[in-house]
Amino acid sequence: MTPELRQLRYFVAVADETSFTRAAAGLHIAQQSLSQQITVLERGLGARLFDRDPRGTRLTALGKLFLPEARAVLARADQAVATLGRAARGEIGRVSLAFLATTANYLLPPVVRAVRERFPDLDVTTAEAPIAELVDGLRTRRFDLAFTRPPLVPGLASRTLLTEEVCAVLPADHPLATRTSLTLADLAGEPWVLTPRATWEPWHRSYDADFAAAGFTPRVVQRAATVQGLLGLVAAGVGVTRLTRSSHSLRRTGVTFVPLENDIARTELVWLPGNDNPALTTITTVALELAATTDLTEAG
Repeated sequence: MTPELRQLRYFVAVADETSFTRAAAGLHIAQQSLSQQITVLERGLGARLFDRDPRGTRLTALGKLFLPEARAVLARADQAVATLGRAARGEIGRVSLAFLATTANYLLPPVVRAVRERFPDLDVTTAEAPIAELVDGLRTRRFDLAFTRPPLVPGLASRTLLTEEVCAVLPADHPLATRTSLTLADLAGEPWVLTPRATWEPWHRSYDADFAAAGFTPRVVQRAATVQGLLGLVAAGVGVTRLTRSSHSLRRTGVTFVPLENDIARTELVWLPGNDNPALTTITTVALELAATTDLTEAG
């Protein structure tokens, strides 16, 4: 027979109190029910655990041997319940966080650091991924969460973490580099360097619409797959481009960032609806709290 946890708790209570009366009162059950359960336990184990006589209740030799084992089982059961509760609250477990390279310098460090400080038993694994791989990883649940930028695709849930200025990025000696702000139309005659359209078609459709609204189609003279590549081309004088203000952290020489009027970009925390990993809520909460109190575009 395998004892029930309830019976083990009753046994330990009687052993601690050396009295069925006091143990029953502490357990808030009738003394008769307690006595019956101890009898059932003893019969199931094939051993007498208590000596009962007018002088009181005492553990037998077998009962003394059984007591530390019963305590260990109960402690392990309590630990299992506590662990389950922490896991359900997203305080322990594992979560996979993907991010765009453009968010690695400024957004990723403070968020991951805050999560690890507050929840040291939560294992956060991170992976840099290009946008198409990031979206596919969310859909297949290879990634639980991602830091990325819209537009994405239907079927993903998101919360906006921060908004920031979008800037024209010009060679440092460009005639417009001294301006305090520009419009996209001011750059209509410039040679442009952009990412390949295959990088992420939803982004490029959005770019097309922005350029069309400004009244021109950009003359693209070269393309680079990464922000660092674009910045290098701008620094070399090949052309101009358009990036978020936080991208300035990736290159501080040879280029100038000039804010574009009424041009704002969002960075979002994105996940697949139906993902039941409780740690999603934990990281989302920490990230949003941090975003509300810190300029995450400068925090890395």
